[in-house]
Amino acid sequence: MATAADLALANRLAEAAGEAIRPLFRGEWSQEQKADRSFVTEADRAAEAAMRAILERERADDGIIGEEYGTRNEGAGRQWVLDPIDGTTSFIAGRPIFGTLIALMQDGWPVLGVIDQPIARERWVGRIGEGTTFNGSPVRAVACKELSDAVLGTTTPHQFSGDDVEAFMGVAKAVAERKIIYGGDCYNYGLVASGHVDIVVEAGLKLYDFAALVPVVEGAGGVMSDWQGNPLDAGSDGRVIALGDAARLEDVLEAMGGSAIPAHGH
Repeated sequence: MATAADLALANRLAEAAGEAIRPLFRGEWSQEQKADRSFVTEADRAAEAAMRAILERERADDGIIGEEYGTRNEGAGRQWVLDPIDGTTSFIAGRPIFGTLIALMQDGWPVLGVIDQPIARERWVGRIGEGTTFNGSPVRAVACKELSDAVLGTTTPHQFSGDDVEAFMGVAKAVAERKIIYGGDCYNYGLVASGHVDIVVEAGLKLYDFAALVPVVEGAGGVMSDWQGNPLDAGSDGRVIALGDAARLEDVLEAMGGSAIPAHGH
């Protein structure tokens, strides 16, 4: 379980990352393309370095899994999973809908998550067993009677390939076409927790992209799963569904192609 001390530390990590990012937003900074063709900026590296410095000083025994600087103490039962800027393209484009993601995982399961938008100073915090807060106040996801009522979010349709394209389009066709939003990265999952977005469907996510999202969405009464309806953990394949209303999970799986529906309700 995540303790109150873990929660306080996660908030301090978010503050440190934000202090590194804010001076560079819409400013002068360097960028480069990584081996996987994704972009990384000076702000990504500065924010992760700031968070790691705190963890290395105060939590020497815990592991760290970071997007920019890799893994430390790989065998530790407690792992801090860091994505300093989730949505680097939005950061580069000057759009304040990226976020810093901080997760604490216990034995491979996410138990604490933070989505922090440092420019708008918006922060969602979720802890397993506790409710999710937005800037310190409780938030709840909303009920959704049927998929045709839903607001669907995804970062980009270009993340889907092969059969995944058909699965995503199945969900897109089930919702009203004017209620699909593109772009947003982790920000969309905060909006699920706050009751503004009903469904997010994505593929190709790494552990540091989704670990922090799970406690935030589920603490607000929503559900996150893979495309088979299973809970997300360190071994998940990076294809994720977030729902504000867990009752719609089987509808989404059915819209994706039916064969993905688990034999029993999850």
